[in-house]
Amino acid sequence: MKVIIVGGVAGGATAAARLRRLDENAEIIMIERDEYVSYANCGLPYYVGGVIKEKNNLLVQSVKGLSARYKLDIRIKSEVVNVDKAAKTVTVRRKDDGTEYVESYDKLLLSCGAKPVTPPIDGLKDAANVFTVRNVSDALRIKDFVIKNKVKNAVVVGGGFIGVEMAENLTEAGVNVTLIEKMPQILRNFDLETVNALHRELSVHGVNLVLGDGIKAFENNGKTVISEQGKRFPADIGILAIGVTPENTLARLCGLRTGKRGHVLTDDNFRTFDENGKTVEDIFAIGDMIEVTNALDGTSYAVPLAWGANRQGRLVADVLAGRTINQSTIMGTSVLKVFNLTAASTGANETTLKEKNIPYIAIHAHRANHASYYPGAVNIAMKLLYSPDDGKILGFQAVGGEGTEKRADVIATVMRLKGSVYDLSNLELSYAPPYGSAKDPVNILGYMAENINDGFFKPVHHDEIDEIVKEGGFLLDVRTPSEFANGHVEGAINIPVDELRSRLEELPSDKSAPLYVTCQVGLRAYVGIMILRAAGYDNLYNLSGGYLTYKTYKYRPSANTATPERETSEKIDLDVTGLICPNYLNAVIKAVSKLKKGDRLMLKAADPGFDEIAVWCTRNGLGLEVKRYDKNGYLAEITI
Repeated sequence: MKVIIVGGVAGGATAAARLRRLDENAEIIMIERDEYVSYANCGLPYYVGGVIKEKNNLLVQSVKGLSARYKLDIRIKSEVVNVDKAAKTVTVRRKDDGTEYVESYDKLLLSCGAKPVTPPIDGLKDAANVFTVRNVSDALRIKDFVIKNKVKNAVVVGGGFIGVEMAENLTEAGVNVTLIEKMPQILRNFDLETVNALHRELSVHGVNLVLGDGIKAFENNGKTVISEQGKRFPADIGILAIGVTPENTLARLCGLRTGKRGHVLTDDNFRTFDENGKTVEDIFAIGDMIEVTNALDGTSYAVPLAWGANRQGRLVADVLAGRTINQSTIMGTSVLKVFNLTAASTGANETTLKEKNIPYIAIHAHRANHASYYPGAVNIAMKLLYSPDDGKILGFQAVGGEGTEKRADVIATVMRLKGSVYDLSNLELSYAPPYGSAKDPVNILGYMAENINDGFFKPVHHDEIDEIVKEGGFLLDVRTPSEFANGHVEGAINIPVDELRSRLEELPSDKSAPLYVTCQVGLRAYVGIMILRAAGYDNLYNLSGGYLTYKTYKYRPSANTATPERETSEKIDLDVTGLICPNYLNAVIKAVSKLKKGDRLMLKAADPGFDEIAVWCTRNGLGLEVKRYDKNGYLAEITI
């Protein structure tokens, strides 16, 4: 059997290696138009930022090493420019000299990937300082340009994975970065109340985040970027990260069937179809260039992520070797580093479920990533979406500190094994104070779902509560008076949970009328709800995720063009990085009470926004300046 694989990297290289392990006698030819055949695509932004120091660290396998180990005929700097399905041949063009030759095949595997979207923007052709990020060569050119031109200002266009990673890494390299995203938020796989934490994180680290505005033109040979709203931004370098489109040129040339957005359509064995819908038995396709099956509902969609390409590479090799495979479905599990935060998701978000008219229940929780008494604890903000009928988990997203991705992986595993939300409380997960809690955040999500299922309360959400209160709904805030004074939903009534039993007369007399309860994250509200149930109230709602989720939802980034200093050796008077709100605010209040007029308190915290502290300082006439940050937290100075 003679197999030609067009394209290397994740899908093609994986398929070649797997096929060789299954069939020692197959003739395997890999044709790659780049000079690198197997590299860590996802590591490219980190090479630009200097986190990955050496180019060779990006290379998973060299041409020589891959060829020797797996007995492959690898032809780099070569491009397949045509396919003759009837004759079962491909035409190959050598990029060095432009010469062409014809090669026959028994089986042809297309693993051409995706390419960056480059729309017809005015001035783009004259902009020699504008780059896209697709391969190692792109990363090398960008890093070389930044160093040689002593780049001070960068504009990154697009708030997807690559855009956010490039914004972070250019910032870490000392560049002032403006990130422009046409949508109202970055990272469309997250919902707004979750992703706002990342908006804040980018802003705190000096990224000028411009949302709801697209790019109109480049001027001055790319050194000025003009937005659709007429704003002008200086750009020593520009990065286009608007998105990707399938590399389907070859597929279209040989008449393969494609979907609405140009992705190649395949069957469960990755065989392609001709334009009439007939299976092309000897041409296969995998990776970012194809549509995949959505694990949520069996529909087709595109997911340009590394896991799918690698998995498909292995599976298609099994098919080529005559083995039987099971259908491959994709949930879209992903994780992203955004400075000091980790953002992870799997399955559908709320926007997708609404578009598909799929019924769901959404719950929010905020829990420490490990035992709160162990130093360094940081909150994880979680959102779980599940079916009200059978508890099937539909999606999950989380933003927080170390260990956030672990919770997403657990949820993704439960989803893959067809478990439900009611299995979560029964998961026995590893625990020690540095790593988790006896009741893991995943368990907490299960308990919350069970409480809703048992009818103890119904969830109400951050985007509903303002209108409900405006229309006369009664919202009970059971936090302490100091917390309430630091910020609350307009119109809420404050009765601390520890006083609730003795102040029931202050509540509406109609115990069957809707009564909405909130606290900081939802736990004390649940305690208050159970007290109210015992007192005869039977129409109770818990504000999902509490005031913290509500406040995050309301956050809007402001212009910020200055890059704050990083790494500090200044004396820290109070370190509250291991405390979770409201405990860290109480620690600040206690420390400030011991100071006198003119004193300064240097404070280190895990919360990048210092929201609670900022409000408290304003109320008490104190100054607060977020000064510096490092990889372990954020430093601020309080002036008495």
